Amino acid sequence: MDFPGYNCFVDKDKMDAAIQDLGPKELNCTELQELKQLARQGYWAQSHALRGKVYQQLIRDIPCRTVTPDASVYSDIVGKIVGKHSSSSLPLPEFVDNTQVPSYCLNARGEGAVRKILLCIANQFPDISFCPALPAVVALLLHYSIDEAECFEKTCRILACNDPSKKLIDQSFLAFESSCMTFGDLVNKYCQAAHKLMVAVSEDVLQVYSDWQRWLFGELPLSYFARVFDVFLVEGYKVLYRVALAILKFFRKVRAGQPLESDNVKQDIRLFVKDIAKTVSPEKLLEKAFAIRLFSRKEIQLLQMANEKALKQKGITVKQKRQFVHLAVHAENFCSEIVSVKEMRDIWSWIPERFALCQPLLLFSSLQHGYSLSRFYFQCEGHEPTLLLIKTTQKEVCGAYLSTDWSERNKFGGKLSFFGTGECFVFRLQPEVQRYEWVVIKHPELTKPASFMSSETTAAPSLLSQSVSSDPADRLSPFLAARHFNLPSKTESMFMAGGHDCLIIGGGGGQALYIDGDLNRGRTGHCDTFNNQPLCSENFLIAAVEAWGFQDPDTQ
Repeated sequence: MDFPGYNCFVDKDKMDAAIQDLGPKELNCTELQELKQLARQGYWAQSHALRGKVYQQLIRDIPCRTVTPDASVYSDIVGKIVGKHSSSSLPLPEFVDNTQVPSYCLNARGEGAVRKILLCIANQFPDISFCPALPAVVALLLHYSIDEAECFEKTCRILACNDPSKKLIDQSFLAFESSCMTFGDLVNKYCQAAHKLMVAVSEDVLQVYSDWQRWLFGELPLSYFARVFDVFLVEGYKVLYRVALAILKFFRKVRAGQPLESDNVKQDIRLFVKDIAKTVSPEKLLEKAFAIRLFSRKEIQLLQMANEKALKQKGITVKQKRQFVHLAVHAENFCSEIVSVKEMRDIWSWIPERFALCQPLLLFSSLQHGYSLSRFYFQCEGHEPTLLLIKTTQKEVCGAYLSTDWSERNKFGGKLSFFGTGECFVFRLQPEVQRYEWVVIKHPELTKPASFMSSETTAAPSLLSQSVSSDPADRLSPFLAARHFNLPSKTESMFMAGGHDCLIIGGGGGQALYIDGDLNRGRTGHCDTFNNQPLCSENFLIAAVEAWGFQDPDTQ
């Protein structure tokens, strides 16, 4: 197909100002790695005609369900659906959740065409219940389509992708909200400075992170969003996480030490993204995004599934419309001998989002249940995860988030053995706050995922698709289990261990925490698993120990 120039929906002057058209006109590439590099480098970014051709090819090669609406369907239904209404006054489908249609470089006719296409999509996809990203996708594709019908067909193919290994666009509130939680988990692990800022300026960080898709699908200028979309069509959903993380890193860097422009950090980030050209170029944004060493695609899928499961347990379904999901520790009825409400809220901001949906539940207190390790195990067994808090006689406070039920210790025949997953972390609160996560998160070079977990498996053209193993042994469960990684030694995965006479957190070259069977004495030091500094005085006497579980507020 030949692209003679801009279509009738594009404002030529705006388009010329936004994206200069001076690049190559042909692309002869079918190899995945080369295509990925070209997309990241922006090979077709400065050629309107070439970008249109590439989009058509990549979208045509998306594996779709057998009956997927095409351009002819649009031609058949658009008149019946739109009727005699003016396209500019057409209502938007409910599933866009009041999202405004970004105009980018569209003229008035183009903006009306986006509304018509969205209504026809709603007619053909009745199962879509929540998809605020769709107006931006349709608006972008309309710049690079011959007519409305072609834009409709491209969008339908993206929505109708039926490859279970390829996630493209969230189409339900359940999927959307679990993506927001997954993004929050990734911020927590890969953008700790930005996460700390969000916790400081927002009462509920999930409400900030729930805006992450809007940054990309709505606030980013066209020249930036198109570059992101170029790579997204080749590499898939993971690219969106990368770019949003990079945006948050730049926001934190620019705003560090400065007062926020408004009393609403969500609005402040939106304004930053809208004017991002003042801060960073599209090339630098993508460079930062791909410098982040994320988990493999398989691990992120597993985390997404875990978050979806947590939301389902709260009663959220695929048919659900937007619902307020709150992540915060309630001050009422919270009582601890070791930490304040504010300190517990700080800890809550570190834990995985799916458990931050819950409220803290006191399982064990040495002041209530006595200084007994066996009683500690008895009170904690059956709860997963748990939070361990320790206060020393010197008023130092430290602890650990422990991902696995303590009953696992019974599977080793009385032998002291390590278990747990890479979600475990250790921390100190007093005298200063510091968290230490699994060493592999900050140093992914220590491990290489197994071959079936390739982190950059393609998510776009079928001619480039790689096979996905159906072997049950390849199914990853639980998230960040050490067996998913090729570790050089076991010292990097010694998360937690418990015996009759001691409890140990972290191992290899030392122990992050060691507590004796009487819950009387302990010691702390550097360990390979968390690469931590001592969490308090290296040898300490215990004043109090608490263990906390996670209770669904609906069951309280």
